[in-house]
Amino acid sequence: MSNALGKTVLTLMAVSISLIFLLPILWLMASALRPVAETFAGGANVDWYTIIPRQWTLENFQSALDKGFLRNLFNSLLVAGISVVLGLAISAMAAFALAVIRFPGRKPVFTAIVLSFLVPFEAIAIPLARNMADWGLTNTVTALILPGLGNGLAVFILRQFFLGVPYSLAEAAHMDGAGWWRIFWMIYLPLCRPALIGAGLILFLFQWQAYMWPILVVSQENLDLAPVSIAKSFGAFSTDYGSVFAQTTALALIPEGVLLVLQRYFVTSIASSGSKE
Repeated sequence: MSNALGKTVLTLMAVSISLIFLLPILWLMASALRPVAETFAGGANVDWYTIIPRQWTLENFQSALDKGFLRNLFNSLLVAGISVVLGLAISAMAAFALAVIRFPGRKPVFTAIVLSFLVPFEAIAIPLARNMADWGLTNTVTALILPGLGNGLAVFILRQFFLGVPYSLAEAAHMDGAGWWRIFWMIYLPLCRPALIGAGLILFLFQWQAYMWPILVVSQENLDLAPVSIAKSFGAFSTDYGSVFAQTTALALIPEGVLLVLQRYFVTSIASSGSKE
């Protein structure tokens, strides 16, 4: 009886804490679906109408579309999608080499990769932006994509997963005449779907929330990503907050939906990245 009571109390506490964290998100979504005047009129009071609009409207989303936000959202999806595909290919091959192929200097290389994702991207963003300018890549989609391809955390997660695959499989394939590429493609890659999804989510979120980097390498509005477009919605003298709420809601719901669908794979990939030698 005491155990059941304890579980009930813990469950109620967990639900209550979750609702506290969800409250700002629910307020944001409600603000996107009601007139701006209603949002700020009841700002001092917290009641059910804080998260449930009295008057429903899609005018805020229409305003966002009129300002070209759909194009900016497409730019973010394009950059994030390409980064995930190419980044996973690069990260998986690097992780396979570090986990399976025994070559001199393998551990120092892995140490350097681990240190790379401990360095804040902001610390190297400006030198990278100068390199992009020197290479003539400013105001191109390529400049937006390149920094997201080499992600040390994605390599780390995949490498730790590959270490959990018995090395005897690679040895047996070698005895049958298979090369490294075939071993990687036919044996290791099919086994690491959870790790690939987890690493893909990391690559996706890195590009989806990118703000500083697009500002440094892109000045043309038709190449703006969604976070930059939202920031530009704030004017010096006036701001269409309804449009901002609608854009922010759209920007937040897409990764939330992806995480909800793939969360179990993400948890599996993180759980499998424990200490392995």
